[in-house]
Amino acid sequence: MTDRVFLCRCEDVTLAEIDHAIAKDLTSVEEIKRYTGLGTGPCQGRECIGPLACLLVRRGLANPETVAPFTARPPTEPVTFGAL
Repeated sequence: MTDRVFLCRCEDVTLAEIDHAIAKDLTSVEEIKRYTGLGTGPCQGRECIGPLACLLVRRGLANPETVAPFTARPPTEPVTFGAL
């Protein structure tokens, strides 16, 4: 069995990768997303943003009142399923 703990199951981002990002002084949700790819999978962060925010708050790297989710980037114009 492996000791890996996944924070983002969609993109296979582990707790060790988050720790590595924090060690590089990346401490905001947006910075960690850009460095690791966390939250860029099919769920678009709905599964992993909460655990990441809790981790940052527990480690004293974020204030619970001001921790912000990452920037959402919807399509520039609506696309129908038929067009896909």
